[in-house]
Amino acid sequence: MILGYVRVSSADQAKDDRSSLQTQTDVIEGFARTRGVDKWGVQIFTDAGVSGATKLAFRPAGAELLKTMQKGDIVIASKLDRMFRSASDALNMFDAFKEQGVDLVLYDMSAESVLESATAKLTVTILAAVAEMERVRIRERTAEGRKAKKARGGAVGTVPFGFRKVGEGRSAVLEVNEDECRAREMMKELYYSRKGYGYHAIAGELAAQGLVSRAGKPFTRMAIRRVILQDAVQ
Repeated sequence: MILGYVRVSSADQAKDDRSSLQTQTDVIEGFARTRGVDKWGVQIFTDAGVSGATKLAFRPAGAELLKTMQKGDIVIASKLDRMFRSASDALNMFDAFKEQGVDLVLYDMSAESVLESATAKLTVTILAAVAEMERVRIRERTAEGRKAKKARGGAVGTVPFGFRKVGEGRSAVLEVNEDECRAREMMKELYYSRKGYGYHAIAGELAAQGLVSRAGKPFTRMAIRRVILQDAVQ
């Protein structure tokens, strides 16, 4: 039996390239034809919107594939990075496939099983390690970029209470939101006053002053509590 594995991450789904699910499936079915098997003799396991950082055994379709495969089966993926992005995961899975007598074909490497020789296994392991390192570096560069942008006053992630985002993309910056600053000061003044206003009463006073949330609705008790607690720990 030929068992094909295809995967795209959430980012891949937005692309129209060689990583698409259909393209991967076409490669697998083409391989099957070279073995005299039509597409009806191929079972495809699909992980859509699943990150390559997740180990094969912990992906929904990946786990199903591992439970389904039997001795003599051929498992195939169109590309190494569709199945493995971690060198340790690749090594563990190589051992699992060999123990069950299952061949593994990574088509961008070879049309033959990568488990047939120590050299092929070493090559795939090295490539998986490189892919893993690149994934880590991308994450690091993204974090560094976000940190640098934030240091320049740029808008990164959720806009904090008391600010507004002006502009889009890389040029976006944070500016003080005067209305939210007024609302924050009023929340604290009422909460810590001698009367000790409750959150519901504070929401009513804010609405009476025309101070509303970004959605144009009265502040909720949870929103007021969150602002007051955030100020208390700063």
